[in-house]
Amino acid sequence: MNKTLPVKQAPHHAAKALPPSKADKHEDLEVKDAQIIFNSVWNELEAKYGRARLHFPKELILLGGAPGAGKGTNTPFIMEARGLTCPPIVVSSLLDTPEMRRIKDSGNMVGDREVVSILFKKLLDPMYQDGAILDGFPRTVAQVECMKLLYHKMLQLRAEFYNTKYRALFRQPIVHIMMLFIDEKESVARQLTRGREVIEHNEEVRSSGLGELLEERKTDTDPEAARRRYQVFKERTYDALQSLREVFHYHFINAQGSLPEVQQNIIHELQYQSSLELDPRTFDSVHRLPIASKIVEHARQELVKRLDGYEMNSPELLHKVIDFIEAHIMPIVVHHAITGNANINSEDPLLNDSIAMAMLIDVFSERGYHATVDLHKIEVPEKFDLQSGEISCRTKKVWRIQIRFKGSEIRRG
Repeated sequence: MNKTLPVKQAPHHAAKALPPSKADKHEDLEVKDAQIIFNSVWNELEAKYGRARLHFPKELILLGGAPGAGKGTNTPFIMEARGLTCPPIVVSSLLDTPEMRRIKDSGNMVGDREVVSILFKKLLDPMYQDGAILDGFPRTVAQVECMKLLYHKMLQLRAEFYNTKYRALFRQPIVHIMMLFIDEKESVARQLTRGREVIEHNEEVRSSGLGELLEERKTDTDPEAARRRYQVFKERTYDALQSLREVFHYHFINAQGSLPEVQQNIIHELQYQSSLELDPRTFDSVHRLPIASKIVEHARQELVKRLDGYEMNSPELLHKVIDFIEAHIMPIVVHHAITGNANINSEDPLLNDSIAMAMLIDVFSERGYHATVDLHKIEVPEKFDLQSGEISCRTKKVWRIQIRFKGSEIRRG
């Protein structure tokens, strides 16, 4: 992606060559410039769209990765993991437009202001309302600061419109920083491998006349150029995104391993966390309910306590339940041992007792089954009054018991 970015796009480079004191001053100037840039771009957006129409994505994933780390390969997987259906926003592609080319052709720089302006306008596209992946942003100190300012503006808009008819359009924003990282040795090796594969592919295309030629990049064939490209990544993208880790949710993905290993790392990092993603008001409403992992954490111990309690406090009722299971349910369960799913209907009055019902479910759980019980009420006509036409009915209760378990696997020749 770096190849299409203008050389002068990132003034952050100059700061690297300055002595520490001058570098600090240079960075301070960039931060001040960022405020000016952001205010200018934001005022343009408000004037063009109106404040009530500045609907930025609910979720932003700032994607960075070393050359050869697999950004292109893993982007579709990241999108699927987060339920995003829109294509990623590749900043270098945004800058490769007729308007941007005219700026460069006239001898001017495509600087931070142009990058921020064109990106923010892109983010307002309704197709990105649920979320967007940003590839190649931020890359400079000024862009980093503009990202922070955008996030704070999104929070302000959320608060401003919370009690209005536009409330649903200004959702709680969440920003992820996702860094796919490999070391320099692995990066250079992957770049050179990719270069060899591209050359072989292009030779086949030229000889056969079939297929399309792929771009042959010098960095993919020259070890020294590949190392320089890695250093540019470390000094620009890596440093820029690292500076945001104290502000946003940071995901450091070890991309050294195989594709399945990397994707498992991605899944682990992007696991849903309601405290991060829900609006604080929504989280306050639901968090008092226990999450499933906490309930199951001590489920075995709680089951043992309940069963022992039944035996000590209500032994007669427990034994009636066990006798009922043995006589009326287990024969049907055994008959369905292959499928692992048995359905039993019963009108036994024992099941009217809620404690007996709880015992039945717990006994099956202890034995390794999963039991569910559903009460089905049927109105059965008993008497018909010929004079009034009134029909008297009795309510017939039928308990539908479902027992599920691991069935038998049969070999078929």
